Amino acid sequence: MSTTGRRVGRPRAAQRPESGLSARDELLEAAAELFTTRGYAATTTRAVAERAGMRQATMYHYFSGKEELLAELLESTVTPSLALARRLLADDVTAPPARLHELCRSDVELLCGGPHNLGGLYLLPEVQSEAFAGFHQVRADLKDAYGQLLAATDACGVLDKTELALRCDLVFGLIEGVILIRRSDPDRTVAALAGAMADAALRIAGVGSAGD
Repeated sequence: MSTTGRRVGRPRAAQRPESGLSARDELLEAAAELFTTRGYAATTTRAVAERAGMRQATMYHYFSGKEELLAELLESTVTPSLALARRLLADDVTAPPARLHELCRSDVELLCGGPHNLGGLYLLPEVQSEAFAGFHQVRADLKDAYGQLLAATDACGVLDKTELALRCDLVFGLIEGVILIRRSDPDRTVAALAGAMADAALRIAGVGSAGD
């Protein structure tokens, strides 16, 4: 559900064959690295282009500027989880707690799985602008899916809307809180962290365990 456009680009000024990435993905990788290490405000489009091994003018055949790069990076942290959530919502075989646990676990792995802590970009003040409406919509859709999975459980299905919304806020906030954990302890094992946070999410929701 990306709001960014797609352009046919020109060849890169300098090839970086060791990456195996397309020119467009090379730009996203470069932006991810620079935004999370130097900072978004301190990173220029020229720096992104040079890091990707191309001319700045060539970069504009793929992206209109920093905002579009950032928007696509942000959306990449939520769109896979939303797709999974929709599949889980359509699953009428797996028990609801197990479905919720799987979404929590997978979401944490997505937020922690890449080489750069892209979730940390959520905290940028620039992200509140209209330019990132697409990201906020996908994130809101994902949160709504969490709520639907919670409502499908026996423990939460009897709650009124206010209490259900509160538990959804708590679970969703816990999962996104992995962004700060990763910032303070980047070497923590992702699989173990994902499992522990998914277990904690179910306890916070009052659902019990995935096997219930």
